[in-house]
Amino acid sequence: MRGALTCPRPRPDATLRLFLFHHAGGSHLLYRGWEQLFPADWELCLVDAPGRGRLSDRPALARADRLADYLAGELADRLDRPYAFFGHSMGALVAWEVAARLTASAHRPPLWLGLSACGAPSTGHGSGPPARHRLSDEELRGWLREMGATPPAVLDDDLLWKVFAPTFRSDFALVDTWRPDPDAAPLPVALSAFGGTADPLVDRRRLAGWEQHTRDFRGLHVYSGGHFYLMDHRRLISRQIVAAVSAVRRAAAAPVR
Repeated sequence: MRGALTCPRPRPDATLRLFLFHHAGGSHLLYRGWEQLFPADWELCLVDAPGRGRLSDRPALARADRLADYLAGELADRLDRPYAFFGHSMGALVAWEVAARLTASAHRPPLWLGLSACGAPSTGHGSGPPARHRLSDEELRGWLREMGATPPAVLDDDLLWKVFAPTFRSDFALVDTWRPDPDAAPLPVALSAFGGTADPLVDRRRLAGWEQHTRDFRGLHVYSGGHFYLMDHRRLISRQIVAAVSAVRRAAAAPVR
């Protein structure tokens, strides 16, 4: 697989492609092993933003519109069959922006969006430290330790931190400065929201707010845990994704009465 995409189980004849978008400071490795949890005739495409994976030699993009434009181009020739998006945290807002671009273009729109640990535009910008990309190294490393998911070696080793810090700051600049239009027309794409019961950044109200941004809201699914709840619930989340996508496909195939 080229550029931004990693496909751990290639299926040229796949009946559906599921694109998975990672969180700020992360990479496609967030979804390592997920291909084993989905139907054999699905192809999982793990998306990397510039600055990591095969794109590690490219500078990270610190604006949501630029990253969404870039990824829409990277995905364009992989949209020849039904497909769906799932994104976590920064990955959710990027998946949303990419879906909006594809829906407004001549490309086939996604069947379904799964947006995880990301508040809806209509609910405000949320909690968390303001301008995280401008925190001191000590403050940012401390906050990342509290959130979890970042390997301690990255945060505790000064040399490693210097390598990864620019990507963290660029990603957080993207998230902190994201200003979507809260009054934009709802997308004609089925959408489900996901989150953790104890997420300190995105509460249930902000997750439920996604209902206002789609013409086909497929529900809110909340699991125990914090911002990275999905690391403890991979099997349950994958089942919910399969159920949601399957329901959308059945509805699309049903005869119009």
